[in-house]
Amino acid sequence: MTMLLEMPAFRQRVHLLSVNDYHRLGQVGVLSEQVELLRGIVVKKMPKSPLHELVAQKLMRCLLAKVSTGFEVRRESPLTLRDSEPEPDLSVVQGRPDDWAGAHPSTAHLVVEVAVSSTQVGEGKAEIYAEAGIPEYWLVHPEAGAVDVYREPTQDGYLSKTTLSAEQMLRCASLPGIEVAVADILPARSNRAR
Repeated sequence: MTMLLEMPAFRQRVHLLSVNDYHRLGQVGVLSEQVELLRGIVVKKMPKSPLHELVAQKLMRCLLAKVSTGFEVRRESPLTLRDSEPEPDLSVVQGRPDDWAGAHPSTAHLVVEVAVSSTQVGEGKAEIYAEAGIPEYWLVHPEAGAVDVYREPTQDGYLSKTTLSAEQMLRCASLPGIEVAVADILPARSNRAR
């Protein structure tokens, strides 16, 4: 199917969904909970490996301990954007849960994806998050012991991308006071390899 989507003649025949259509299909039970909307295309989410879950849990604990009052750390929760409704592994959103009783948040201060087997999908989401004006995106590569930090969003993507190794600190520019050692979110074997 991927090769078909690369063909312009086939791509023109694909029916793209709006976010509203996606919501309607979800409400009537046509869509599985294991999908997300990316650029109008319903995409099956990757299964979560034990490594993925470990890193996401470690990072969530670090963020929960450091996030300021008035912000929420959300796990695999939708963000409703122009033509997409991704469900990042983690997001830090200003507000409180009651604020989203009628609609999902439309922005975040930080989004995080953990890429064990889905690096290309994670890199592709960078464009979506930048276009939405999300100031910071972390793409964690646990097997490589690295984190890509994207900043300075524009309509054409992020202007800045920095790759941090296990020996470095993640410092969130969009949320002052959030600092996490990259080694602290990686599996113990990566910590010992340092």
